[in-house]
Amino acid sequence: MTKLIPYTLFILLLLAACYKEVARPVTVDFAYVLADSSHTVPITVNIANRSTGATGFKWSFEGGEPATSDYENPGTITFALAGPHKITLEAWNEDTRNSKTIILQLDSAVQVAFDAEIQVNDFSPVQVKLTNHTAGASSYNWTFQDGDPASASTAVPPLVTFTTPGPHTITLRVSNGGQQFTTSKTITVKPPLHTDFTVNPGPFDDDYEAPLTAVLAGKSVSYLTQQWQCADGVLSSDTAAANTVYFANPGTYTITLTNTNGKGTQTVDKTITVKANSHLRTITDVKLGISTAHADIGCFYSTRLRKVYRKNDDLTNDGKEIDLVFFGLSRSFAYNKFISPDSATSYTFPAIPGATVTRFINKQEQCNCGVSFSVSDFDNMQNDTPLQALQLPAGANGGLQFDQTVLPRIILFQTADGRKGAIKIKDYVLEGSTAYIMADIKVQKYE
Repeated sequence: MTKLIPYTLFILLLLAACYKEVARPVTVDFAYVLADSSHTVPITVNIANRSTGATGFKWSFEGGEPATSDYENPGTITFALAGPHKITLEAWNEDTRNSKTIILQLDSAVQVAFDAEIQVNDFSPVQVKLTNHTAGASSYNWTFQDGDPASASTAVPPLVTFTTPGPHTITLRVSNGGQQFTTSKTITVKPPLHTDFTVNPGPFDDDYEAPLTAVLAGKSVSYLTQQWQCADGVLSSDTAAANTVYFANPGTYTITLTNTNGKGTQTVDKTITVKANSHLRTITDVKLGISTAHADIGCFYSTRLRKVYRKNDDLTNDGKEIDLVFFGLSRSFAYNKFISPDSATSYTFPAIPGATVTRFINKQEQCNCGVSFSVSDFDNMQNDTPLQALQLPAGANGGLQFDQTVLPRIILFQTADGRKGAIKIKDYVLEGSTAYIMADIKVQKYE
């Protein structure tokens, strides 16, 4: 006889056959907080586990200390090296296993620095040796303003050449994978070696006649040493930038300047032609005013210094150099004469310190002194031979005055130091109280 299953048991078996087990889920998540927001190593990281549904945990910290952990919350992890670091959490329960990985990018601490050492000297072209002292960087970017090369991306930079004069900035930008750091230095390049000079006769030798002293003015730049040479000339210095050279005799002379600066040598030659000595100084277009023009134009003159002196000039030192004094009574030029410097006070002028005696023949046609020197004689005179023949008597009549009716007029004179000369008045300029004469002068040289 078959037993019947109880109804209640039948229902339970039926429900059990229809039931399917549901797995418990696992959600893996975590967060971290850096102890230092700069992301630079060494650094500690605090890990917070936010996973749900898990009963087991396995942590791995690439490059960290510790490297692994089985704790649900591993706490603080230390990283000593820069770069990317994987943090992985694997979590599970009896039914499910999941994992999560993040990349933590850490930077190295960076100290950016370099030295820029100029090789040889700072005259163009300049080579600069760079020594990189940067620590903690993973990439490098060099820029060299106006340099060759213009840039580089290596830790050890190349030798850089600068040719353009002036300041140049060298910049190093580095990165540690996250942050960038920059530092710069400036080097200054001086112009390249250039050698030049001028040669001109001295202030008393502008007629280029022997004996002649020439002034050498150096215009060179960027040199360390220089050497002057001149065969048959006497140099005041063979190394000074401001220099003179003396030539006793006529001829054509070559002056040589050689410069060096540690990177090169340059030589420049220049010539000067010295004429034979005429022993005659020719001075043209000398303006001398009437007495009322002494303050504006001047009535005193030095044939050696070739200079006009006015009323308010300080004659303390130059008074002894004055050898011509012109006295014009008025703008009509009815009464004129050249007077000796030592008699200036007799003609309304102030006393001349150190005044000397000059003898004049103001009016050859009335002096009765047996001297005749024409305008033609003056114009044709190329040396002092005609003046040598002149004999001005000790009592030469400087007291005679002249007017403007004879033009040109020749006045003869002899200075206190024995030099003879002639003045050719070639114009009377009527300008009221500042009227003046225009004259040329030929006089024996002061030698």
